[in-house]
Amino acid sequence: MTDLLKTPASWSRPLLGRASADDPTDLDAAVKAGAFEGLKKAVRTLAPAAVVAEIRAAGLRGRGGAGFLTADKWQAAASTPAGRRYVVANGYGADPAARTDPVLLERDPYAVIEGVAIAAWAIGADSAIIAVRATEAGAIRRLEAALGAAEEAGFIGANMLDSGRELTIEVRPVQGAYMLGEETVLLKALEGKRGQPEQRPPYPSERGLFGRPTVVQNVQTLALAAWILREGSAAFGAIGSPAAPGTILVHVRGAPRAGIAEVPLGTPLRAILELVGAGGRSGPAFKAVLIGGPSGGILPAALIDTPYSFADLRDAGAHIGSGSIVATAAEADVLELAELLTRFCASEACGKTIPCRIGTRRIEEIASRINAGTPRPTDADLLTDLSADIVASGLCDHERLATLPMASVMRYFRPELDAKLQPAAEQAAGRQRVAVVDGEPAH
Repeated sequence: MTDLLKTPASWSRPLLGRASADDPTDLDAAVKAGAFEGLKKAVRTLAPAAVVAEIRAAGLRGRGGAGFLTADKWQAAASTPAGRRYVVANGYGADPAARTDPVLLERDPYAVIEGVAIAAWAIGADSAIIAVRATEAGAIRRLEAALGAAEEAGFIGANMLDSGRELTIEVRPVQGAYMLGEETVLLKALEGKRGQPEQRPPYPSERGLFGRPTVVQNVQTLALAAWILREGSAAFGAIGSPAAPGTILVHVRGAPRAGIAEVPLGTPLRAILELVGAGGRSGPAFKAVLIGGPSGGILPAALIDTPYSFADLRDAGAHIGSGSIVATAAEADVLELAELLTRFCASEACGKTIPCRIGTRRIEEIASRINAGTPRPTDADLLTDLSADIVASGLCDHERLATLPMASVMRYFRPELDAKLQPAAEQAAGRQRVAVVDGEPAH
C-alpha cells in the first residue's frame, strides 16, 4: 500500500481525516467520525438547489486536473430537462504512476460514497457509477463492502434516508488506456463503446452517459463535497487558496522518499517537496520538477516557490493533472525525459483527429532525432509551430497537453536544447559557405 506522508499539523485534512481507521469499511466507526452527516443535512434540511448553492459558495473546483467549478456542472445537469440523470465518479486514475485516487478509495470509501449521494440528490439522479481501474483490487473490494453496508443502513438504496428517493450506486471496474482520464472517453467506455473523446459542447452535464445529463467528477471532488455539506462552505473557503480553496491529494517522488500527501491548494512546491526530503537546503540537489504526470510540465528548480494551484501552474507551463510531482536528479537530461513523456502520450493517443494521430507522433520524432544527435536545422521552429497548431486545433486535452513536456523544455532549458541542435546549425552554416565558394546563392 502506498505510504501516506506526514504533513504539518497546520494543514487541514478534509480528504484523509479518517484515513487512519483500522478498518475503512467499518460503517459504525465512520459514522462516529462524521460520515454521512453531510448527506443527512442535504436530504433532511436542504432542497437540491440549496445544495448546489452551498457547493458554489465553497468555491469547490474539480480535482481531476482542469479545475472546473463543480457547482456549474451540477447546475447544468439539474437544469437540463431529462427523464433520467447520472452521476459518474471517476476513480480510474489514468496516470499509471500516481495513486492518489485509489488511495482515497482504499482509505475512506465512505467519503466518496457520501459525495456521490450528495451529487445525486442535488441533480435528481437515481443511478450512479464509481469507475475504478480493474487492477485496483483492494479499492474495489473495500468500495463494494462499504456500498453494501451503506445500503443496508439506509444511507443509499431504494429509500435513501427515508426521503422517498432511490439511489443505486455501482462499482464499475474499467480497463483501458491513459485516455480514460478524459470524461467523454470514460463515458464511452462505460457504455461499452470505443474510447474516443467527443466534441464539446454539448458537455456531459447536458448530454452524457446514454445521452442523459451526467455529472462526471473526480472522486476527490465528491469526497470534498461531503465535507463541505458537513462543515460548511465558509470552513472550506478558509483552507488553501482564495481562488481555489480546499485541499488536494498529491503523489510526491524525490530522493529519498515518496508517498501520498494531502496539501492545501496554493502551497509552494518547496513545502510539498520537503515532505519527501527534497527542496530543502539540506536535501539532495535536483534539477527540475515534473508536475502533472506524463503530459505535465517540466519546471526548473528555480521555480520551486511556485504555488501549487490551478492558475499558477498553468501560468508556469504545467498543470495539476494526476497530482504527480517528481523531482529529477541534478544530472538528469530533461530533453530525454521530455522525449520519453511525449512518446508515452503519443502511444496512448486515440488517433481520432489529425493533431492527435499525427501531430503528437511528429513531436516525438523530432525529440528523438535531437537526442540521437541527428537534428535538423529547422527542428526548433518545427517544435514551436507544431505545438501551437496542436493546442489550437486539438479535440481534447490529451493532445493539447501532450505538447507540454517539450514546450516546457524549450521555455526553461533552451541552452541544453540549443547545445543538442548545434551540430545541425553547424552543418547548415557549412553548406552555406560551400554554396558561396561555388558561386551559387546561399539559401
